[in-house]
Amino acid sequence: MKQIAGKSLDTWKAKYPLLNDLIHYKEVLWHNPSKGLLPSGLDLTLEDIKEAEARFKRFEPYFKKVFPETNGVIESPLSEIEGMKKALEQEYGATISGDLLLKQDDRLPIAGSIKARGGFHEVMKHAEDLALGHNILSKDDNYKKLADKKYKEFFSAFSIMVGSTGNLGLSIGILSAKLGFNVTVHMSSDAKQWKKDLLREKGATVVEHQGDFSVAVDAGRSQCEEKLTCYYIDDENSKDLFMGYAVAAMRLKKQLDERNIVVNKENPLTVYLPCGVGGGPGGIAFGLNQVFGNNVHCYFAEPTHSPSMLIGLMTDQHDQVCVQDFGIDNLTAADGLAVGRPSKYVGQRVKTYIDGVYTIDDERLYRLLHLLYDAEKIKLEPSALAGMIGPVHVAKQAGGRGTHVVWATGGRLVPNEVWKADYEKGKL
Repeated sequence: MKQIAGKSLDTWKAKYPLLNDLIHYKEVLWHNPSKGLLPSGLDLTLEDIKEAEARFKRFEPYFKKVFPETNGVIESPLSEIEGMKKALEQEYGATISGDLLLKQDDRLPIAGSIKARGGFHEVMKHAEDLALGHNILSKDDNYKKLADKKYKEFFSAFSIMVGSTGNLGLSIGILSAKLGFNVTVHMSSDAKQWKKDLLREKGATVVEHQGDFSVAVDAGRSQCEEKLTCYYIDDENSKDLFMGYAVAAMRLKKQLDERNIVVNKENPLTVYLPCGVGGGPGGIAFGLNQVFGNNVHCYFAEPTHSPSMLIGLMTDQHDQVCVQDFGIDNLTAADGLAVGRPSKYVGQRVKTYIDGVYTIDDERLYRLLHLLYDAEKIKLEPSALAGMIGPVHVAKQAGGRGTHVVWATGGRLVPNEVWKADYEKGKL
C-alpha cells in the first residue's frame, strides 16, 4: 500500500476525517485548532515589516519616474461593496453583519495583482543590496537615479529567476526587466497564455514546463544555481517576499482609519485571503496579527482541486505532503492558486495566526465573478474570487459581526476577451 509521509492513506483518513471530503473535491471549512497558541521560535517581528515599508518609501522616486501612473506609490484602494453584499445574501440565504469591503489588489499598479507587493519588494531589496554592495548607491540617495543608464548597465550583468503559475512571474519579470536585470520566468503548464505573452512583451524570458507549480520552481532553482550572478526568488521559502506582503497590513490599517472603522474586540476584523503556495496570504496574515492582535481573524481560501495549505496545516506535515499524494489532481481554473505542495516556511509561521481554511469549487469562482460584475462592475480573475464566499461561511457559523475584508488578488491585466469568457461561465 502506498505510504504518505510514512503512513497509509487509510491511516491519514482515520486521523483526519475531513480528508475524505477533500479527496472527493467537496467544499469544506476547516477550523484551525492551533489558533491562539503561542508561536514557537518566530523569527519575524513588526520591525521587519517597518523595514520593508521603508524600502518601498525609498523606491518611490524611482517608481514615479519610470512608472509615472503610480505617482511613486504601490498601493490599492479599499472599496465598499454593498451591492455584492446584498447579492451574496440573496444567492446564499445568509445575513452578513457589518461592512463588506474589497481590498482591490487587482488594481495594484504595474503588475495588477497582489504579487506586486512581495514580488516587487524582493526585486527592490536585491537591486538595493547589489548597488549598496558595489558602493554605487547610498540609502540617503534619491533612488530616481536607479533609472539612469549607468544603473541599467550595472544590473544587466546580473540575472534573476523565478518559478510561477502566473502573477508572481509577472511582477518579478516586469520590474526586473525595467531595472535592467536579465530575468527568466519558469512557468507551469497551468499558467495562462496571456501572462506568458505579456512577460515576453515586457522583456522577460519565459520557459514553459509541462508540470505544475513545483516543477517550474524546481527547474528555475536548479538553473539558477549554475550561475554565480543569478539570484533565485523562491516563492516557497522567501522572507523577503513574505515581508513585502506583510506591509499590506499597515496600509490596510491606514485605510480603515480613514473610514473611521475601529477594530477592537466588539468590532473585529475578518479577512478572507486566496491561497496558493501561501506567501501572499501568509505575509498579510502575519502583518495583520502584528497590527491588530487578537482582534483580527484570517481565513485562507483554496480551490477544491488544490487544497495544499489546508492539508499541510491540518496534518502539520506542511511541505512533506502534496495534494497528489492523496489523489487530488491540482487542476483548477484558479491558476494562481494551483499549488500542490504548500510552503513550509509560511505554514510554520502562520499556523497559530489563521482561524481556518476553506475550499471553493471552480464553478463557484465563475459564479462569484459574474455576480461581482453585475453588482459592482468590478472585473476580477477567477482566483481572486476565492475569498468572496468567506463572509457567507462566517455568517452561517457565528453571525460574522464586525468588518469583513475580501482580498481581491488580481484581474486588472486580464485581456477583455478572456474575462468575458469567464463571465459567461458564471451565468446560471
